[in-house]
Amino acid sequence: MNGKILIVDDQFGIRILLNEVLQKEVYETFQAANGIQALEIVDNHSPDLVLLDMKIPGMDGIEILKRMRQKDESIRVIIMTAYGELDMIQKAKDLGALTHFAKPFDIDDIRKTVKEYIVS
Repeated sequence: MNGKILIVDDQFGIRILLNEVLQKEVYETFQAANGIQALEIVDNHSPDLVLLDMKIPGMDGIEILKRMRQKDESIRVIIMTAYGELDMIQKAKDLGALTHFAKPFDIDDIRKTVKEYIVS
C-alpha cells in the first residue's frame, strides 16, 4: 500500500469514482458521506491524506476541516469545491488545506496531486 486516503463527499458517484481511481494507484481508501463518518475514520484509521468536499449537508467542509485539525493538527487535506467559491477556498487554506480542486475536476490532476502530497 502507498498510503491511506479518506474521500469525503456527499455525492455517491464522486466517492466511487475517486475510490476506484485511487485504489488502482494502490492506495488504501476510506469513504465518508458526511462529517460524522469522516471524523470516525480519522479517529480509527489516521489517513495520510483527505480529499474533502466543501459543500456537504449538515456539517460543512469548513467545520469538518476544523474538527479534523483539532484531532490531528498535521492532517493533510485537499479540498474539492464548486468553481468560484473563493471565500470558502481561502478559509480552508487558512485552516491548513494544502490545495483545492474545482468541480468538475480532471481525474489525472487529482491522481498527480495525490501522489505529490501523500505521506506514505
